[in-house]
This record gives sequence, structure tokens and C-alpha cells, in this order.
Amino acid sequence: MALKFNLIATDGNARRGAVETAHGTFQTPAFMAVGTAATVKALTMDQVAATGTEVILGNTYHLMMRPGGDLVEQMGGLHKFGGWHGPILTDSGGFQVMSLSTLTKMSEEGVQFTSHFDGGKKHFLRPEDSVHIQHQLDSNITMVLDECLKLPAERARVEKNVDMVTRWARRSKDAFIDRPGYGIFGIVQGADFPDLREKSARALTEIGFDGYAVGGLAVGEPQNVMFDMIATTTPLLPADKPRYLMGVGTPLDILGAVERGIDMFDCVMPTRAGRTAQAFTRHGTMNMRNAKFRDDPRPLDDKCKCPACQRSRAYIHHLIKCNEILGATLLTQHNLWFYQDLMRGIRESIEQGRFHEFKSEFIKNYTGGNDDGQNEDK
Repeated sequence: MALKFNLIATDGNARRGAVETAHGTFQTPAFMAVGTAATVKALTMDQVAATGTEVILGNTYHLMMRPGGDLVEQMGGLHKFGGWHGPILTDSGGFQVMSLSTLTKMSEEGVQFTSHFDGGKKHFLRPEDSVHIQHQLDSNITMVLDECLKLPAERARVEKNVDMVTRWARRSKDAFIDRPGYGIFGIVQGADFPDLREKSARALTEIGFDGYAVGGLAVGEPQNVMFDMIATTTPLLPADKPRYLMGVGTPLDILGAVERGIDMFDCVMPTRAGRTAQAFTRHGTMNMRNAKFRDDPRPLDDKCKCPACQRSRAYIHHLIKCNEILGATLLTQHNLWFYQDLMRGIRESIEQGRFHEFKSEFIKNYTGGNDDGQNEDK
């Protein structure tokens, strides 16, 4: 058997479950720390684990470019190479088709990347190549190669995209090597067209995958459109398979997506924010460069048990103003801790049948902007 998804409880459309892999089990709803290049920036893997993170994400494109799938395989796979012993999901490179669009050339066969790492060298990535590299990485969850479109997009372009990524999904599935505790996810596309989302979801479920991602969202559309597309898509996906919303997002995005049946998330937001002096708290976000924190003796969040919250806001402010690396490390760990506390609260509330109460209470605190926090998700 490949991956195993256990659905433990539901509360409306919100789901509480667990995914069993060859490298351990992670609880859902889950937030995956982003470890693009075999590292979660600014942290050791032990520090990542201390936040409560159970599964991390790596990136096929970046690891293909540096150091290369062959070397990672030679080093024993991504778990040994990077020192993370829990489950790993790897993105296929489809997001880079969009984010590096000026350096790509698409065809039915695959995508050609002009490397921004090694002097413009050409690299061609087919669906089969992406799956093979992810096998070399020893990823527990392989993602099919797709093309992520930036919104808004014309319908004709989206129709062409849905048809092509469906063909790529089938090729990816055919190339995947089944083994116990490993799986491959299909990716639903369709931009902001409900009928195309439905077409994509039905085509992928017909092919059959170990889990299903909702892709092509949080790429320029308003939050309400994102939520509408999630609500359109999740009822079409098998209830006994995990559902992953790619690249999302803010705490309020996560709560709204869980409410609509999503199980898994990833986003660079908490780690990137930590490196740019922003702290997430239950009262909103705080810019730790702000002079008002210079002599503030309070912790970032008095409910948080992370290492940063054993120090004062004044100390964190001092580190940031002095450009000390420790400041980025402490804020990054704190932000991941905050996200994992949020996910733990979500899971507990679903089990207790009080998710909507939890969601309302969290939003009230988070958007209130008191205790020097400010909401940046309004």
C-alpha cells in the first residue's frame, strides 16, 4: 500500500486526519515548513522539529539545479542529506514555470528552463523527469509536473492549460514507482472558472492518485475567489484521500480553507517574515524594527512557548537593529511555532466539534490589533 490517510473526525466540511508515510505519520490539517533547497532557511532541522512541524516541503526545480538529483541520491536521499527524518513532500517544478516564466519555454513534451544559477545553461524537464528526480530525492509525496498560471487568465488559455496538465498528470502517474509509504498527488487546475475546476478534478480522479492538490490559487485573485474555487473543488475529490492547497498562506486563508475541506498547506510566509523582522502573534503581526519595541519587556506573545518568547521584545528589536543572525533565527522559529500552534488548535477544535467557534475566536483576536499587534490580512 502507498500512503494511508485516516479520517479521524469531521466538523462540517473541516476534516481531522493523519497521513501515514514510510518516514512517519503527520497529523492533518497540517502546515508544511518550506525547505526549498534541503533547508528551512535560518533554522536547523532540530529547531524546525521543535516547532511541532511534522512534514516539510522541498523543491524539485531548485534541487535539480543545485546540487542535482544524482548527488542527493548518492548521499542517501533528501532525508539523510538535509537531516530531516520525517515525511517530505516535493513540489514538482510547476510553480517555477510561472515564477520564472521569462526563463522558460513550454511544449507538449515538457518545459525548458534557462538556468539563473549556472550562466544560462538549458535544462529540459518532462513530467517523467520530474518524477524521476523526486524518486532520487526519496520524497514521500511526489507532485505531478504541471503549469501554474497567474491570474487573471483568459479562458482559452486556461482550457489549454487544463488539458495539457491532465496529460502531464497521466504521464507522471505512469512514471511513478509504487512502494510502501510513498505516494503521488495530482494537481487540480482551472484558474477561477468553476466548470474547468470541475473538469480538471474529474479527470484526475479518473486517473487515480494518492492525494489531490488544489493548485493555481493565491496567484493574484481575491481571497473570496480563492475560497469559491476551493468550495467548488473539494466536494469532487475522494473523501478518503488528503487534499492539499498549494502555496497558502496567511492564518486567515488557512482557516477559510480548512472550513472548505483542505487538509494540507505550505507557504514561505512565516519563514520569510521571520527573516524580514515580522512576528506573527495571536493579536496580529508586529514589525520588530519599530522603535516602540526598543524598551518593551514583554514577550512577542505571552501564550507562546517558543525560544524567542523566552526573551523580551526589546531584545528581539535589538538583534534586528544590529542585523544579528540570531534575530532572524528566533523570529523564524517563533513564526513556525505560531503556525503550528494554530494547526494544533484547529485539529483539537475539529475533534471537539467546535471548529467554527475556534475560528471566530481566533479571527477576533487576530484582527483586533491590540497588544501592539496589527492585522495585515484585512
